[in-house]
This record gives sequence, structure tokens and C-alpha cells, in this order.
Amino acid sequence: MLVHGLVVVLIDAVALLLLAAVLPGFRVDGVLAALATGVLLGLINAFVWPLLSRFTLRITVLTLGLFGLVVNGLIVAAAMLAMPWLQIDGLAEALAITFILATLTSLISALLAIDEDSTWYLNVVQNQARVRGHRIETETPGIIFLEIDGLAHDVLRRALANGSAPTMAGLLRGGDFTLDQWETDWSSQTGACQAGILHGDNHDMPAFRWWEKDRNRAIVTNHPRDAAEIERRRSNGDGLLADDGASRANILSGDAPHSQLTMSTVLEHRKGIGRDYAAYFARPYAVVKTAAFSIIEIFRERASAIRQERQDIRPRIKRNWSYAVMRAWATVVQLDLQVAAVVGDMLAGRPAIYTTFLAYDEVAHHSGIERAESLQALSKVDRQIRRIMSIADLAPRPYRFVILSDHGQSQGITFLDRYDQTLEDLVSQLCHGAEVADVAGGEDDARAYLNASLAESDVDSAAATALIRAGRSGEPDGHDLEDEKSSAGTEIEQSQLPELSVMASGCLGLVSFPREPGRLTYERIGELYPDLIPGLVQHPGIGFLLVRSSRDGALAIGSSGTNFLDRRRVDGEDPLSAFGPNTADHVRRTDGFPHCPDIVLNSTYWADLDEVAAFEELVGSHGGLGGAQSHPFVLHPVDLEWPEEPVIGAESVYHVFKGWQAGIAGVSSPARAQA
Repeated sequence: MLVHGLVVVLIDAVALLLLAAVLPGFRVDGVLAALATGVLLGLINAFVWPLLSRFTLRITVLTLGLFGLVVNGLIVAAAMLAMPWLQIDGLAEALAITFILATLTSLISALLAIDEDSTWYLNVVQNQARVRGHRIETETPGIIFLEIDGLAHDVLRRALANGSAPTMAGLLRGGDFTLDQWETDWSSQTGACQAGILHGDNHDMPAFRWWEKDRNRAIVTNHPRDAAEIERRRSNGDGLLADDGASRANILSGDAPHSQLTMSTVLEHRKGIGRDYAAYFARPYAVVKTAAFSIIEIFRERASAIRQERQDIRPRIKRNWSYAVMRAWATVVQLDLQVAAVVGDMLAGRPAIYTTFLAYDEVAHHSGIERAESLQALSKVDRQIRRIMSIADLAPRPYRFVILSDHGQSQGITFLDRYDQTLEDLVSQLCHGAEVADVAGGEDDARAYLNASLAESDVDSAAATALIRAGRSGEPDGHDLEDEKSSAGTEIEQSQLPELSVMASGCLGLVSFPREPGRLTYERIGELYPDLIPGLVQHPGIGFLLVRSSRDGALAIGSSGTNFLDRRRVDGEDPLSAFGPNTADHVRRTDGFPHCPDIVLNSTYWADLDEVAAFEELVGSHGGLGGAQSHPFVLHPVDLEWPEEPVIGAESVYHVFKGWQAGIAGVSSPARAQA
């Protein structure tokens, strides 16, 4: 640390002398004066900045580090104006010099590898582990689950071949790891998949969002109060991370006692979480680096969006500056935060750690599942996996690594783009103008995690809350963490219930009738809205729908036939045949959910193009059936045996992982070399 500090002082001194030589309004009284300035600036950054960053933390997080950088610049500029051996024309010049100095120092430090990730991990993260006072020394191996959100098995296979995932390719080529595939349930989205993987129970989770008539409200998986309710229903104390494990950047916690950036726990007040965020933003040069990479990512996204429009690349959706900021959060800030948290857990010796990398999923949703920018995001994640694994030898226990995805994504022109109407428009038209509540938009995952980080920063800021709301104006389903806290447990009054609720989860659509008690039957829907079901099944963008008949039980109806699911009989063409051999079982299971919507529908799957039609404005989507979205992967050490029979459903993955945990508990120290 001392050597590092001295080198930074020298860099600052040289930068000051260079600035004095080229800027007319700035003079330094010799080399000793430059060195003295470097020392004083170092002391300010070492002692004043960490305290300052704690009090400006929430807005610093919200602005991707820029606000803290500005405030620190003002303090440093004021200090430089007070130094008698410096001559600066005014505050504006001092601010300019401060920012140029910070940028030059950060760039030169990076070139000289002074501020590499290893320095962060060994100095900052290790120091945080010491502060926590929790470190387990043992030769019993732990297990680390690194989830890449939204990465399909077949997409990964191609990425391994084209060089987009060199770390994972190296693991396979080394012979110590193997790649396997599993199949999701009908609801191929993070909430249901993580409920299955982390808690062994994703029963009664029909989609990412659904209407619950008994509570007169919608459930949206990435809303913290709803995530907490989902976990409350499923937690039995035996989650994947229950034994002193850590959950980082997930929807559910897996009963982990240590949790950060996890939707089901962000509304809980957990002492010390704010310190982790403060540690990340405690170094001004790190903030410069974060801000710089965030700005680069924002302009990279805008350039990519413009290129798609100019070249008329399809499928595509409209992408604005707001999304560009969210992409920067997902691919820069959150990525660094969760890696730091995982490394801290490793250095503390936690027995089980699970984290979800959002970056690829976020970019693929908006750009496409194998577009250049999506594969670039995957490469970023791949590098972070390498960095995490490189720390294993420094941990107080050996670790085994499992890399997996919770689901894949399928691509296609959206329903709106194909047919010039949304699903809710179609339903309203078929119901002859009935009032439809649209909850299809929901909240972007990156924005949800940004809100989660603000809640966990432990710093209340009216300015930050105002900035969040200003940035969300005009967007569907806008809310923030303050709304979560104040409205938890509320229901809509019966008189205010919409006549119809239409929701979307990728290419999965859900139609409910909130004013009608219980699940409406095929016959009752026909009485109320005689054109609805015939109009839906004949629409070219809808592959099939599920509805329950009072006479015939569960029905999967398509344009040319009906599958009588309970009777195991098909009349005409089976509408499920295009979606895989296990589709009937998946649909039958969903039909048995207490909160199964009145109508569940799946978009058409065009096998020749390998496309679906998302009911949301997403190029790459998931949530239903059709294509790669239902086929995630597990990359694991070869001695952790994968079942010979197909692994179907996220609950099955939980049991596989639980078996691995039990098995490695007796493995001796040679396991240290396995990862």
C-alpha cells in the first residue's frame, strides 16, 4: 500500500507539472511544490473522500459515480486554491485542473497496472472482510454458483466456439469441467427458475407477473415486496444457501443469512450493507474509472441503437437514453459491486455463494441474443468469472465453481411490431371495448436493481428520490422503493378493480377477470365474451392458449385442434406439438396452480426462423415456450455428477445442487485445485 501511494503521488506530481506547462492560468513553484501537492491531494482522497462518499452515497450510486466526483472535485479545487505554492486564476480553472488530474492519474495508473482489480480485491475487499470479523478457516470445500441470466445452452455453445467466452471455453478444454443442459418449466423466467433452484419450490408461479384474485392485486417478481412475499411462501429454512450462505444480486435469497442486491431482502434493514457500497465508491480514482466506463457504455449503446436503425436490422425495438443509462448500470456498476461482494464472501470463507450476472440478459433483451453488443456483454461476464476464480487460492477454504443459467432467451419481432397492436389491444377489441388493465410493461431488471442498491445504501436522500422519479416519468408501471415501503400489503378496492387484466412475460400472455371470483371456466368466458377465445386462437401470433372447462377439464386450444390435457386426448392437430415433448406436462402443471390465470396463452413459435413474438417490447425474450428460452445450461466440475436422465424443471436442479453440496462436504483439500 505504501509503495502504491508513493507511485500515485509521483504520478500526480508529474501530471501537475505537465498541466502547468500547457495551461496559461496555472503555475507550480517547482518539483518540490508538485510533490507536496500530490501528498496533500493523496491525504484528502485518503481521509476526506471516504467520509464524503458516505454522505453522498445514494446520489453517487444513482449518477454512476459522477455526483461524488463533482463534489470531491470542488473540495480538491478549494484545497488547491489555498496552497500558496500554486497559482490558479480562479475556481473554474481549479476545477478543470482537478478533473484533468484525476483523469490522467486514473489512466496512467491503469496503464501501469497500479489500480488493477487485484489491488481492489486484496486491499479494499479484504479490509472489509476484516471489519466484518467473520472468517472461516477450514479444508471443507465451499461451492460458488455463478449464474449468467438469460444465456441459453446453444447460445453458450456458439459463444465458446467464436471466442466470446474464453474463460468457460478454457474450463471445458482443460477437461475438469463439463457442460450439461436442462429444461425449464413453462414459466421460463428468473423468478420461477430461481424459486425452484434456490428454494426447491416454484409451485404456483405462472409467470413473471400475474393477478391474484384473493388479494385483489398483481404480483410482479422483481418488485421487492412481491419478491419477499414469494420467498415467504416457499422458504422452509432449507434453501440452497441456508447454511451461512450468501446471496448477491438475485431475485430470491435461498434462505441466505448474508444478502445484498437481492430483491426479496432489500426492504429489510440489515446493518452494514451500506458499508459495502461506501467501500466501492470510497476511492476517487475508482469512481473516475466507473464513471468513464459508464459513459463509454452509454455512448456505445446509443451508437449500437443508431446503427440498427440505419441498417434496418430486424428484429429491433426503440431504445432511448434512459435505457442506455440502465445498461451502463447493469454492465459496469452492478457487475463490479457483485464481484466485490462475492470476493468478500470468498475471503470470509462462506460455504455457499450464489450470484446472478444481469449484464448479458439486459443487453440481449434490447439488442438481440447473439448480436455483437450482447456477446460483448457476455465477454465482460466471462472476464469477471475469471477474476473471481483467480481469488480462490487466497480464500480460507477451497471452493468448487458451478456456472449456470436460469433460462435462455428466444428472439423475434415483437407482437406489436408484427401486428400493429398489443395483446391488451387485441383482448379489448375481442371483448368489444372492455376496460383492460395493462401490466405488461412492468419494470426493467436493471432499473429494479438500481433501486435496490439505493435502498441498501442506508442513506436517505430526497434529491435521489426526486431524480429517480424524474427519470421514470412517462414510463409504464413506474414506482420506486419508497412506493414499495409505503404500499406494502395494500389491495385494490373491489369497486376499483378493472374488468380485465392483461399481463405479459415475454411470449407468455395472461388474461384474468378480476371482478369475477375464482377461476373462470371456458363456458363462463364464452357467456361473458363470446368472441374472446375464438378470436385469440385464430390469431396468427398466438400458438395456443390454456383454459379450464367445467366439463372437459384443462384445454390447450390452437387454431386447428385441441389437446384435452386431463383426458390425454387430442382432437385435430395438437397445438402443443411445436413446443417440445414435455409441453403437455408443463401446461398441465400450470393449470393446477391455485393462481393460474383465467386464460394463459403462448405466442406462435416459427421454427424455420427460430422466432417467437414477445408481448413485451423485447427483441430477445423469455417467459414462455418456444426456442432456446427453455434450455439453460450448467457448467460444472466433472466429478460433480449430472443425472443421466433429462433434468426437467428448476426444482429438479435444486435437488441436484443439494446433492452436490452434501457430497463435497466430505471432500478433502485436493479440491482446491479443481477450480
